[in-house]
Amino acid sequence: MSAVKIYMTRSCGYCRMALNLLEKRGVDPERIMVDAEPGLRRKMMELSGRTSVPQIFIGEYHVGGYDDLVDLDMDGELKDLLKKASSAA
Repeated sequence: MSAVKIYMTRSCGYCRMALNLLEKRGVDPERIMVDAEPGLRRKMMELSGRTSVPQIFIGEYHVGGYDDLVDLDMDGELKDLLKKASSAA
């Protein structure tokens, strides 16, 4: 199981961009398709407090959506979070 989870839908462009960025950083995240099962969207909303996708988690840390992921990457914090999460897994 991956230390990185992304709650997403099949038709979401931001979800695909988030996946591309994570894959460029060497991560193959667990994909949780909330359009396939309504209960998964409810769980995502409980965990994140948000209704939109993507919702990205690195370990126990809630990153947020695509823009939040890009901000972390640009600040150099994404690499550290991924390293911590992979060593804890």
